[in-house]
Amino acid sequence: MHLRKSRLLTPGPTPLLPSAVRAMAGADLHHRTRDFRAIYSGVIEDLHYFMGTANGIALFSSSGSGAMEAAISNLFSPGDKTIICSAGKFGERWVQIARAYGLQTVVLEKPYGQSVSVDQVDTALRENPDTQGVFVQATESSTGISHDVQAMARVVGGTDAILVVDAITGLGSSVLEIDVWGLDVVIGGSQKALMIPPGLAYCSVSEKALERAATAVNPYFYFDLRKHIDAGPNGDSPWTPASSLILGLADVLQFIREIGRDHLIQNAQMLARAARQAAQAIGLELFIRDAIPAGAVTAIRAPQGLDSSEIVQGYKDQFESIIANGQGSMKGQIFRFAHLGYFDFHDLFATIAELEIILHRLGVNLDFGAGVKAAQAVYLKGLTDEDGGAP
Repeated sequence: MHLRKSRLLTPGPTPLLPSAVRAMAGADLHHRTRDFRAIYSGVIEDLHYFMGTANGIALFSSSGSGAMEAAISNLFSPGDKTIICSAGKFGERWVQIARAYGLQTVVLEKPYGQSVSVDQVDTALRENPDTQGVFVQATESSTGISHDVQAMARVVGGTDAILVVDAITGLGSSVLEIDVWGLDVVIGGSQKALMIPPGLAYCSVSEKALERAATAVNPYFYFDLRKHIDAGPNGDSPWTPASSLILGLADVLQFIREIGRDHLIQNAQMLARAARQAAQAIGLELFIRDAIPAGAVTAIRAPQGLDSSEIVQGYKDQFESIIANGQGSMKGQIFRFAHLGYFDFHDLFATIAELEIILHRLGVNLDFGAGVKAAQAVYLKGLTDEDGGAP
């Protein structure tokens, strides 16, 4: 039996930064000490750099859905009218949370693989001038599409509504200029581009959005945005924090400062571009239609006659690698692998080569090496661009 290293290729959780794993081993540090407070306040400061915003930041010990719920419970009241962009599994989650808190929902729904357009948002705002909030995914990781958040911010910015962006897979894999574009709430999670395990959620909140908290009447306790925003810069969490994850996050954010936030985004975008070209070179069809492709993840249709579960299982059985199946109605139809966080071209070359072998063994006729060659071409062009045109 040949050696098989276990590899995680999903859009969350993602591979862990090795130095962060070592940092998390120091978790026997009490969270109400001077040393831990220094680490915690440093994490908040570095999150401002990573997100690229001067807005207040709340950091929760929860999955990203906790911060999604906090945005609704803190900033809206029962009966408030909202517009929700739903183009996948996580757009549907916005609808579920909003309705759980008694919000009126105008749902702009597009089929999986497509994105909600800015014109749809603009029309909905004109037809519903009493709208209090607009909700959208920067990246819909269930389908591999991105929304035009910048254009949406322009139309929402001219109204009283606030724009709430689930950027859990968008941060660190796509350009999001929070302050310049006027994004009121932007939400992230630890298990994505931040290269540590699930368990931390964070969000930036504009002053326009925080003004809503003074009048909103939905109940909340643990997920108190104002308490977390006020406590964080002083090195405190209102409640007991996930100490080990904070230590890991501190290490990751220093790593991102060293390589540069823009370079982290460029890395994901370049890997995604190479993956798309590789899939098409093999003869596969991308899942996205009339949409901006995501930098975080690539979604690919299974060849006709094949269930994508067979491809997912092939990665596990033959290479001890974990990729993602489709979600919801797309299970069995598409497969997905990720590019955000601690992924590099070594990972992608292997992923594409393995895909060719898996498809071949499933009876798909293909030209061995075509996908890898396409990915190599993107890599070489990237080197040429970096070198200023050198061969």
